[in-house]
Amino acid sequence: MTVTTRPVVVLHDVRSRTERRLVTEWARETHPGSCVRGVDDGWLAEQFDEEALLVPARVAWVAAPGSSTRRATDVLGHLTPLRPWPVAQPLLARRVPGAVTIVVGEAATLADLRRRFAEEHQGGDSMEEFIRHAAILSSDRAERRLIGDRYKVPRRVAEQIASSARLRDKVRAFAAETGTTYDAVFDEVQDCLTELVAVQSPAAIDAYRTVLSPMHSRAWKVHVDQDSLEPLRALNKKSALIFLPAHRSYADPLVLGEVLHTHDFPRNHTLGGANMAIWPIGPLGKRAGMVFIRRANANDGAYKLALREYLAHLAAKRFNLEWYIEGGRTRTGKLRPPKFGLLSYLTRALRENRTDDVQLVPVSIVYDHMSEVGALSDEQGGAKKAAEGSRWLARYVRGQLRNSGNAWVQFGEPFSLREALADAGEGNAQLEKVAFRICDGINRATLMTPTALVTFALLGTHHRALTLAEIRRVALPLLDYLDSRGLAGPADVLRSDDAVLETLDKLVESGVTTLYSGGPEPVWSVSPGQHRVAAFYRNGAIHHLVTRAIVELALLHVGDGEEGTNPRDEAYAEAVRLRDLLKFEFFFPTTRQFRADVVAECELFDPDWFERAGTESGLANLLASSKVLVAHRAFRSFFDAQLVVAEALLSKEPGIPLDEEALLVECLGLGHQMWLQGRLHRADSVSRELYATALKLARHRGLVEGDAETVRRARVEFAATVTDVLARMSRIADLEEEILKERET
Repeated sequence: MTVTTRPVVVLHDVRSRTERRLVTEWARETHPGSCVRGVDDGWLAEQFDEEALLVPARVAWVAAPGSSTRRATDVLGHLTPLRPWPVAQPLLARRVPGAVTIVVGEAATLADLRRRFAEEHQGGDSMEEFIRHAAILSSDRAERRLIGDRYKVPRRVAEQIASSARLRDKVRAFAAETGTTYDAVFDEVQDCLTELVAVQSPAAIDAYRTVLSPMHSRAWKVHVDQDSLEPLRALNKKSALIFLPAHRSYADPLVLGEVLHTHDFPRNHTLGGANMAIWPIGPLGKRAGMVFIRRANANDGAYKLALREYLAHLAAKRFNLEWYIEGGRTRTGKLRPPKFGLLSYLTRALRENRTDDVQLVPVSIVYDHMSEVGALSDEQGGAKKAAEGSRWLARYVRGQLRNSGNAWVQFGEPFSLREALADAGEGNAQLEKVAFRICDGINRATLMTPTALVTFALLGTHHRALTLAEIRRVALPLLDYLDSRGLAGPADVLRSDDAVLETLDKLVESGVTTLYSGGPEPVWSVSPGQHRVAAFYRNGAIHHLVTRAIVELALLHVGDGEEGTNPRDEAYAEAVRLRDLLKFEFFFPTTRQFRADVVAECELFDPDWFERAGTESGLANLLASSKVLVAHRAFRSFFDAQLVVAEALLSKEPGIPLDEEALLVECLGLGHQMWLQGRLHRADSVSRELYATALKLARHRGLVEGDAETVRRARVEFAATVTDVLARMSRIADLEEEILKERET
């Protein structure tokens, strides 16, 4: 029994008569003579002495010991946070005493709370509202100590933001700037906050997990980077974590959410497109941390203001966030260019000192197979994206009910946003540098999967099927190379014939590859119409081979160069030229790091490569003696796409404005024709996504706008450059063919 000489007020947060009775009985036993009041009872602070001790209390219902089931009926039977139906509470309290307990928050005197109110008052709450909110938050913290951090949820967020003096000042400024009345802007911002704010409860979180589990739970066996979880947990004690995953599948947030829930991390507030707010994802998700954002909001100042303030509020309160920096799912399997909007809002929150700092956490999620890749491939071919809706969801769930292999969730090295901004320096490129660092972190965390390596081998041939032995002759040296860099990962299982066959069987089962077994030995090839699908899996880890492929092309260029040039300088200069051709396709490190990476790759070929470069045909022989060559397999699709765009631009009269949308459609037709004519190496290069990136490169190089004669010369030069690179790839492919034949004998 607690004995105190000062008056005690027990402030409870209950939602049934049974809970009120349980708290009252506890108060009589623990604080005899105390006043028991509800947080919503409309009491007045002036009724009590300044030395009165306010004790927050709540009833917590916990699972019976040993219970681990999670049936949908059990979860949906909870209308409030982890509370059973009110009619069942009396019986449960009598028969299962261990299922109910009283949690007690941190007590405070009325004088202490009045002082805090004066310090933290933000212009909207009354003293009673402030105390009510403080009592609820204190009970929340006490309850989390019992049920775990995974149920950390926000309370009264919209009201807190709307009542702040900071928001009101910004509304006044915006109203003055736009010539609108304060009341009209404030009402609109409040409406936007109501639309945005996620109202969470533990029961809703469990319901969301249960109802949407068919979207992912059967599809993959999930492997998690366990070693990085404890450091992240330690960071989370001091700072909010901002999880920034690569986006491949609709199921990504569910897979990551389940991983974090299982390991007792607080629930993320996940920001995503409002296109996914369909039933039941929308209604359940809004109560489980999903923040659905309008896709088109660039010109809606009130909405952007509400979103900025909501994001800043969550960061200030140290709630973890999650969003997909690419702005949508990848269509090609590799990272898309990052979007800066939400990152800029978070940066503004730091500059306004709304929070000390946040930790950015790059996350990689890769899959053996995905049922939705076919639709993504069709979109690359020009098909319209299917609208999300109830019928779409039913089809998606059906596709997810069969096992598709493994999924891997890896966490990159976290880093401070404040420090990253300082490292990037002031200027227009500051956010871009931070975003690229995030993307580089995602790539570094991404594993080479068995599917990625096998499709890499199959796509390197020109209309030719491969035997098991031929696939292994490509795969094994590549595994040795990856292993030397610590990158083999799950793909290392392919050293076994059985693992290669299992991977091929899965690809055949999904229709990506075709098996022909009518001859002396079976052969596998990419199925007709499936080259973009196969490329999606290959591209998931292709970034690990980018520097290697650049070095191969650069060394061949140096070998063809004039005598008297410095091989090291010329190799690096050519590597930079190739990097500039690929700068919109891949994420490259800093100039200093890139130079070091190029030198390291050259030395992997041969520590004495520089000396060999001075001999006749030295570098060509160096490439021919290599155990692994990757440039033609890694880059052919991207340069084929650049060739299509180059030829399309050559057919246009310079000086006439381009309709870029029409040009992309034209490129799809031209690319398909060039593929049929044998001028392109693989069908996966016929891709709207690749053409869009190539057109972005063309604009950057002055091929779209400017003086007509200058544009004309630039287009001719670009086409010649791409043709030269493709010719070198063909020579590397021939060198590899000779290497594979020697390995066969």
